[in-house]
Amino acid sequence: MTEQRGDTVDESCVLTEGPWTHRFVGANGSRFHVVEAGTGPMVLFLHGFPEHWWAWHQMLPALADAGFRAVAVDLRGYGASDKPPRGYDGYTLAADVAGTIRALGERSATLVGAGAGGMIGWTAAAFHPALVRRLVVLGAPHPLRLRAAIFADPRGQFAASTPALRFQLPRYEHVLTRNEGWAVEEILRRWGGPRWVAGPEFAGYARRYREAMRIPQAAFCALEGYRWAFRSVLRLHGYRFVKLMQRPLVTPTLQLHGALDEASLPRTAQGSGRYVSAPYEWRLLDQIGHFPHLEAPELVLGEVLRWAKS
Repeated sequence: MTEQRGDTVDESCVLTEGPWTHRFVGANGSRFHVVEAGTGPMVLFLHGFPEHWWAWHQMLPALADAGFRAVAVDLRGYGASDKPPRGYDGYTLAADVAGTIRALGERSATLVGAGAGGMIGWTAAAFHPALVRRLVVLGAPHPLRLRAAIFADPRGQFAASTPALRFQLPRYEHVLTRNEGWAVEEILRRWGGPRWVAGPEFAGYARRYREAMRIPQAAFCALEGYRWAFRSVLRLHGYRFVKLMQRPLVTPTLQLHGALDEASLPRTAQGSGRYVSAPYEWRLLDQIGHFPHLEAPELVLGEVLRWAKS
């Protein structure tokens, strides 16, 4: 991992070799870095903040061995994907997912999204239902549940959203990148479950995520999605987004949520099933924080396989 001048690194730091293939695909007007393994029905993994595709590196070979085409993508603005100055609204991010599925030659996919990636998963399933065969969301309330809770639960979800509220400050991206990305590790410690944070794997994930956030423009792009989510509340396209998201999902949905999640509170996430007219399951995970796929990868793998096969 070669550091360049200043406090930035090259995007090649995320091109880690392993039992997978790195490639780049054009979708929705941008170039996306995808990592894939295996053949069969496609399962597309969407990471959250402050991650990149590496969040799923344990899942890719396991899904491949189980007979699936497992693909993890660096979302717009992250990792080795393009980092345009615009396009971090819910509409465009959902279209990125739809375009990536098509660009990979598939007619549909099972989506697995964590955190912010889970929010995109909800949106992609609502806006592009024909392309989303099944949906698994981790640590991600339905966007309308989260929006309502921020305003209706001041001592709960509003307080838990304090880090995201700070993201609204101009140039806050420099806070994320200074001191070799120390603020990224602080966020991981705050949102992760205590057993994982104190465990042997935490330092490795923190190091990788701190480094990837220092890729030029990555921190700015990572915050833009949060900025749009808050600022759109008072704008017409935000009102239209809410109206579209009110339509019940026709995609079978599995929702996994950590009981110790301090970014998206369990009481915020509960009730998301009201927006799903298809088969829906909710599972609360004991002793788990905001990153179930990192904190309990074997449990999450089993649930993803069960849902993808059912």
